[in-house]
Amino acid sequence: MANATAVAQHSFVREKILLGMSLKEYLRAQLTPTNAVATFILIIGVPLLVYRFAAGLGATTNLSQSAPWGLWIGFDMMTGIVLAAGGFTIGSAVQLFGLKDYHGIERPAILTAFLGYVMAVIGLLADLGRPWNIIMALFNFGTASVLFEVAWCVMCYTTVLLLEFTVPMFEWLGWKRIHSVMKKTLIALTVLSVIFSTMHQSALGSLFLLAPTKLHPLWYTPYIFVFFFVSAIIAGLNMVIFESALSHRIFQTRADHHVDVDKLTIGLGKAAAVVMFAYFFLKLQSVVDGHSWGYLATGYGAWWLVEVVGFVLLPSLVFAYGARNRKVKLIRAASVIGVLGVVLNRLNISVIAFNWNRVDRYVPSWMEIWVSITLVTIGVLAYRWIVNRMPILRGDPAFPAEH
Repeated sequence: MANATAVAQHSFVREKILLGMSLKEYLRAQLTPTNAVATFILIIGVPLLVYRFAAGLGATTNLSQSAPWGLWIGFDMMTGIVLAAGGFTIGSAVQLFGLKDYHGIERPAILTAFLGYVMAVIGLLADLGRPWNIIMALFNFGTASVLFEVAWCVMCYTTVLLLEFTVPMFEWLGWKRIHSVMKKTLIALTVLSVIFSTMHQSALGSLFLLAPTKLHPLWYTPYIFVFFFVSAIIAGLNMVIFESALSHRIFQTRADHHVDVDKLTIGLGKAAAVVMFAYFFLKLQSVVDGHSWGYLATGYGAWWLVEVVGFVLLPSLVFAYGARNRKVKLIRAASVIGVLGVVLNRLNISVIAFNWNRVDRYVPSWMEIWVSITLVTIGVLAYRWIVNRMPILRGDPAFPAEH
């Protein structure tokens, strides 16, 4: 019995972990230029992250009393979470609206969302002066606080994403009984994901309602929470187009070739064109309502136009043209611009256009930048490790009900 168990464990490690190779062969296969670059980033970045917790924010960041939020909030937290919006966007399309054609890209979207939230939470812990106090959000019911809502919704949605991710994980482990149970909960989990995402994506924008004099008038609006939610949908659509194209190209041997990615990309491109075009006019309306036309002649105005025209209007028109003429490459190019535009928007609101009228400006330290790059690298490596092993881009043949 003991020998049989040892053999089974060895077989599991070899087939499921080492991809059918011996340990020596597997280690040799890791000697690639990509892994070398990633290793270099991690060798510096992980000790920096440890040093931040050992030495404190003052020793590792350029944050101050006038600039308490920096790159780790603007990029790691706000950008990481909004780029993970593809999870609830595609999940709701498949599970709630019955668009079963998009099932082939549902799992990658959920995995990307789950890893995005995990990395965002790590970035948040790094940004908190006393990260151990984050547990107090579970017990201090400050229902009038926006941060209370964000904390609970992020925690709950991350848990929901983990539960959704267990479906392919249990296929990988071969646990059919518990896999069947989790499959039956997917619709309920998707409903919860929409609820939690809607609440905290908009609540992140509501944080800036408290700072009307600190955020530049071109970006500030009483409806900024609506803008945050709409831009989250934009980020989700763009990120899914971008991620699905890369995944099915890089992981060709792991992908389901019955999934027509080009057809799905055209459908997503149509949706992105409509939402981004509507978002563009919402941005214009906010300038009208705020009587902020005069600021367009300033340097900040030029930068606002770069964001809104170059990264919202332009990709929306490219999406529309590409979808109408079935030019998939154009749609994918537009998705890259769209993703960069959402990143730019979050950095503009939380860093660049925040405290815009102060003389002393916040500029992130090199350690802040390196830690952010490290977190992105860890997320990418985790995604690659999981996709190479688990049924993410295609279902497991042993689970026919999945198809």
